[in-house]
Amino acid sequence: MNFEQLSLLRPDLAFIAHWVEKNTRVLDLGCGNGVMMDYLQSDKQCTGYGIEIDDAMIPLCVERGVSVIQRDLEAGLSIFGDDTFDTVLCLSALQMMKDVEGVLRDIARVGQEAIVSFPNFAYWPHRIALLRGRMPVSKSLPYEWYDTPNLRCATIRDFEELADEVGLRVLECVALDDGKPVDFLPNWRGSLAVFRLRKK
Repeated sequence: MNFEQLSLLRPDLAFIAHWVEKNTRVLDLGCGNGVMMDYLQSDKQCTGYGIEIDDAMIPLCVERGVSVIQRDLEAGLSIFGDDTFDTVLCLSALQMMKDVEGVLRDIARVGQEAIVSFPNFAYWPHRIALLRGRMPVSKSLPYEWYDTPNLRCATIRDFEELADEVGLRVLECVALDDGKPVDFLPNWRGSLAVFRLRKK
């Protein structure tokens, strides 16, 4: 997979990919169908693994040539030693975890750097929905309140505080809307928060 294909398929991942160095070891937590690892392997010569729990996604990863481990992230990353990976990705998966703090501590242990993304609950349409007395439904939060896999809601500021508590330093934070960076009022206007982090 090349960059143009990734950009058409997932503009958010195309933006995030520029933070991953060539020829590095990458762990992609909640890798889904493996599209990100596919790109990183073919275009940036990265090596590593995807971790995914969904039965339906495993064959798709294998078809893409992605080494995937079927595992629940809540069970921890004890199968990997300290500093095994240059970069750990956790893209739009953290909000589905019960123990967000524990997952972040594991990420900090096994990787030198991390890239984490999640739907920004402070995005202005979400705020408007709450003012109207409804739970938000949007492109970044596409589920109704009763069938959502998302267990946690966070804002950019919330995550900054937690990252600091678990020993991660924020290198960069970008708010995206439709895969494009938002510079003005990012906590209001960005639907997806993306953090590049390094262990302290």
